[in-house]
Amino acid sequence: MSRFTLSCESTIDLPYAYAESRDIPVLFYTYTIDGQEYPDDMGRDPEALPRFYRQLAEGALPTTSQLNTYQYEAFFEPLLQRGGDVLHVAFGSGMTASVRNAEEAAAALRERYPGQRLVVVDSLCSSAGYGLLVDAAADLRDAGESLEAVEARLLAIRNTVHHQFFSVDLKYFRRSGRVSGPAATLGSILNICPIMRLDDRGRIIAYDKVRGRKNAIRRTLDTMERHAQGGRAYSGKCLISHSNAPDDAAALKAALLERFPNVDRDLRICDICTIIAAHCGPGTVAVFFFGDERDPE
Repeated sequence: MSRFTLSCESTIDLPYAYAESRDIPVLFYTYTIDGQEYPDDMGRDPEALPRFYRQLAEGALPTTSQLNTYQYEAFFEPLLQRGGDVLHVAFGSGMTASVRNAEEAAAALRERYPGQRLVVVDSLCSSAGYGLLVDAAADLRDAGESLEAVEARLLAIRNTVHHQFFSVDLKYFRRSGRVSGPAATLGSILNICPIMRLDDRGRIIAYDKVRGRKNAIRRTLDTMERHAQGGRAYSGKCLISHSNAPDDAAALKAALLERFPNVDRDLRICDICTIIAAHCGPGTVAVFFFGDERDPE
C-alpha cells in the first residue's frame, strides 16, 4: 500500500478513468452558463463535452471561478480521515489563485490532524502538462518513494514540463485579454495562428505567429525539438490535448511521431477540459513534454 494519498484537480486534462485507475482522488472545478452550474466532467458523462461546445456555438459565455477554502477543506479532510499523509498537486498559480486557498485549507487542517502531513504543491502547470506532472508523481509513489521525496522531485521538475500550443480561433483569447481585439480580427481574416507557451511562472505567453494549421504544427514541433530532453531523440512521455479540434490533434500526433521516433508510444490525445476551454475556446491544440527549464516571459 502507498504510504500517502496523492490527489489533484480536474484540470489535469486526463480522463477521470485514468485518475481512478491510479488511485488519485480528484477535486472538481465547475463552470456556469446562463446561471446553471456544471461540473468539469473529465469524461464521466459522454454527453457533457459535446453539450458544452454546442452551448458555445450558440453564443454562450461560460464563467469559471476559483476553488474556495471551504471546498478544499471538504475535499482534504476525508483523505486525512483515512489515515496517513496527503500530497496534493494543485492547478498552477499562473492560471488560477486557487492554490492559495488550498494552502490556507491545508494550514487549518494541520492543526486538527497534527500527526499527519498535508502538503500542497503548486504545479506551475496547466492542462495535460499538469497531467504529466501528476502522472510523474504517481509513478514515484508507486515505486515506493516517500511523500518528502516525491514533493522534492515535483518541485525540481515542474518547470521542465513544457506547454506548447496554438489556436485557430482567437475569439476567446481576445475575450481573456491574451490577444487584442484588432489582432484577433486580423488573425481570423488572414488565418493567423498564434504560437503560445507557458513561462516559468505558469503564465501564457504568445511568442510567435504563423499562417495556417500546417505551419502552426511545424513551428510547434520545431520548438519542441529545441527544448525536449535529447531533442529529436526524445524518449520521454508526451501528451497532446485539444479543444474540439480532433483532426488538428491527430495531424499533430502524426507529425510528432515522424519527427520524434523514440517518443514514449503511449502518446495520448486528450480533451481540454471545460474549465480551460471556457477561456481558450474551441480550436486550440497543445503538446506537453519534458525538457529544459522553461524560459521567463
